[in-house]
Amino acid sequence: MLDLYGTLSLGQRSLQTQRQGVEIAGHNLANVNNPAYTRQRLIIQTSQAVPSAIGPQGTGADGVAIQQLRNTLVDRQLQGEISTRGYLQAKQQALQYAQADLGQEIDRQSATAESASASEGVGAQYSLAEGLSDLFNNFQSLATNPTSMAERQVLMMKAQTLATQFNQVDQRLGELRGFLNESLQTDIDKVNQLVEEIARLNNQVFNSEVNGFGVANDLRDTRQAKIEELAGLTRIQTVEQANGMIDVAIEGQDLILGNQKIDSLEIHDAGSGQWLARTRSAGQNLTLTGGKMQGTIDARDRDVRKLKEDLNGLAALLIDEVNKIHIAGFSLNGSTGARFFNGTHAGDIEANVDLLNNPALVQASGSATAPGDNSAALAMAKLGNATFEPLNNQSFSQGYGQTVATLGQSLSSVNNQLTDQEVVEKLLKRQRDSYSGVSLDEEMTELMKFQKAFEASARLINTVDEMLDTVISLKR
Repeated sequence: MLDLYGTLSLGQRSLQTQRQGVEIAGHNLANVNNPAYTRQRLIIQTSQAVPSAIGPQGTGADGVAIQQLRNTLVDRQLQGEISTRGYLQAKQQALQYAQADLGQEIDRQSATAESASASEGVGAQYSLAEGLSDLFNNFQSLATNPTSMAERQVLMMKAQTLATQFNQVDQRLGELRGFLNESLQTDIDKVNQLVEEIARLNNQVFNSEVNGFGVANDLRDTRQAKIEELAGLTRIQTVEQANGMIDVAIEGQDLILGNQKIDSLEIHDAGSGQWLARTRSAGQNLTLTGGKMQGTIDARDRDVRKLKEDLNGLAALLIDEVNKIHIAGFSLNGSTGARFFNGTHAGDIEANVDLLNNPALVQASGSATAPGDNSAALAMAKLGNATFEPLNNQSFSQGYGQTVATLGQSLSSVNNQLTDQEVVEKLLKRQRDSYSGVSLDEEMTELMKFQKAFEASARLINTVDEMLDTVISLKR
């Protein structure tokens, strides 16, 4: 049975246990604003009983472990949702850049598939939509007064302005592709850095836990934060081993096994400016299915690429159709055969410099002997309302409007998906926080509970001390 010294030892163990409870509650409170932190609890277990005349007698309680309140199922679900959000955010950013490159503010309400209304929502700045409209309007003005040098000069200025606008948009879209490639390289470097950090944390977790120091809760928190950061860049697969270390793979390709970094990622040039990711050691091309990197790749190789191809097709068709009529026309001095536009696509289209320097060479007439004839100018003006099979039987303005609308629809779709995705992710985070997050009220309650228990244990020790004084005084 317990004697006074045994009871004193019981009080001492109780003091130590309550002190540990206060320290853990304080640790939780200190990390209340740390989003990577998972709250902890002291596991208290009854001390081993000792036999006595009246039966086994308790000897108090001991703090036996510090438990981390983590729901691994929610963590795994959240990891996948973070990958999806990373994908959508990267795609949204790329499409917003593409919208800015067009110099065209897209109105979501008017960005429909109907080509007749697709060119609405134009911003205040001068864009391709205005350029196309001005070109054909000035062809019409020249047809009204075919011998006017002023009309010819304005026409060529508008033609050059439109060509310059095509050049600038094409250049911006090319620079955007370059920026997206650089972004992909930056993300791959970040992936490799995170892989190294997770492997190092695996090693630290293992060394801490294998030596009998208990669960390395804070190290596990840091590792989980790194894993979720990695998931935002690319969708990953994780498996936790019995020894506490976590294996990480991307599309079945192992990057981390235990505390070893097995492989890393690198940029792979697949041709035509298409940079993709692959494993460095195994040389395995990766077909990514989520994360920021895949969002960047999809935006670059689908949306931005199609936008660039559509604009090149529009410019090429404009060059061919206008030149076809202009080459057959005649200038004020009877010359013929000159091109109105030079170049083959949006990147190199330009107004014929000879016509710019001498507008009298614009071939607006249908006859070499009739400078006042306007048939060629009128035919070029009518191109503004003509429809063309390569543009899905739409006019130039409608075709461009459809290109703008397609981009607008893609951006609107991504915006809506991202809004929905953020709601899903917030719900999961709220669910995780309700279980793993630090509550100020709850921790203050825990703090007061351990404080009162500590005071009571101190009172017990003080009482036993007085009893010992009484026993000692009996021998005097």
